Amino acid sequence: MSVFGGPAWQRVEDGQWYFHNFATEQPDFNWDHPDVRADFLTTLRFWSDRGVDGFRIDVAHMLTKDLSEPLPSRAELDAIDRSTGTHPLIDRDEVHEIYAEWREVFNEYDPPRTAVAEAWVDTPERRARYASAEGLGQAFNFDLLEADFDPAQFQAIIDDNLAQAKSSGSSTTWVLSNHDVTRHATRYGLPPLRGRAVKQGTEWVAAGGPADQLDRERGGRRARAATLLLLGLPGSAYLYQGEELGLHEVAQIPADHRQDPSFFRGAEFDGLGRDGCRVPLPWEPDGASFGFGSAPAHLPQPQWFDQYAVSLQDRDPSSTLSLYREALRLRHPLQTGEELEWIETGRPDVLRFARPNGWEVVTTFGDEPFDLGDAATDVVLAAAPLDHSRMPGESTVWIAPQSLLD
Repeated sequence: MSVFGGPAWQRVEDGQWYFHNFATEQPDFNWDHPDVRADFLTTLRFWSDRGVDGFRIDVAHMLTKDLSEPLPSRAELDAIDRSTGTHPLIDRDEVHEIYAEWREVFNEYDPPRTAVAEAWVDTPERRARYASAEGLGQAFNFDLLEADFDPAQFQAIIDDNLAQAKSSGSSTTWVLSNHDVTRHATRYGLPPLRGRAVKQGTEWVAAGGPADQLDRERGGRRARAATLLLLGLPGSAYLYQGEELGLHEVAQIPADHRQDPSFFRGAEFDGLGRDGCRVPLPWEPDGASFGFGSAPAHLPQPQWFDQYAVSLQDRDPSSTLSLYREALRLRHPLQTGEELEWIETGRPDVLRFARPNGWEVVTTFGDEPFDLGDAATDVVLAAAPLDHSRMPGESTVWIAPQSLLD
């Protein structure tokens, strides 16, 4: 079975068959063939010569395969241990020989080109192999992307991934949204999953995106708070287009306008597909596609996009876009060693940590305000305005002495 549903084998006119883990338009290459490996090295050099900084390797754990007969059934595949490096399709040990060749190419450049793996593997030890200095150098950590807006979950994930990064010698990564999941502004406005094994947001989209099930304002507020926490963490942060505008998921896309292959092939995990987070951005509050082009966009944009337009947020210092820009500006001088120390707050719904240079991050996950005391005078950025020394619930502040910014 294909990941997107339906058969993974496609027959062509001359009677031969080809394998596709995903869509029929995406045939899997034979990585045992030296010409395939050489061609990809040519591609990496082509773009590196043109100045790209790095590469995101999609489905990095599913390049190499063992398709020797007899081929296992789906049930047999599902029963095979995926942590041994010998699964026929997933996370095979020999994939790292390919990435070692790629790393040699990346290191030919000054500065060396970066790379990050999208590797959905079963153990931290397996993920660390993709993040090694001899391989791609980084691997996405999707744990926060799958978490509820919950202080205990966030703290455990942060501790766990910093420990993994230290043991592997790589820099950890953080991400809240991407092209495969419901936007985090929407996820945080829906009831928490509390461990249910479903993809957050898919049930809401399947129900037609009912307004009474989504607290848009709360979701947006929590998203701003979570983003400032993420950008204050040690390691690399990855942002997904549109989150800097505070965009929500677009749920109401007619079937004849959907484009995600997983929708057409009946992939259950993705529900109605991933088109809702891929709708083109609104640049202007009006026009056929809100400034995206002169004609309607390839995915329909809802009317509420007008209030999230770049041109409106660009001149509003309190907008989400302005918050992102200021956070990224401050993050440069504030960056320091990739460590943190938790500071006791006396409240389970408030997390506070300090970086080695004295930069502190405080996040309130509950509804109640939190009094920063004298530290309020050193607040350099806040997801929401303070009331004297009190920060509101569901917010984040950055605290730093002026000497770090001079």
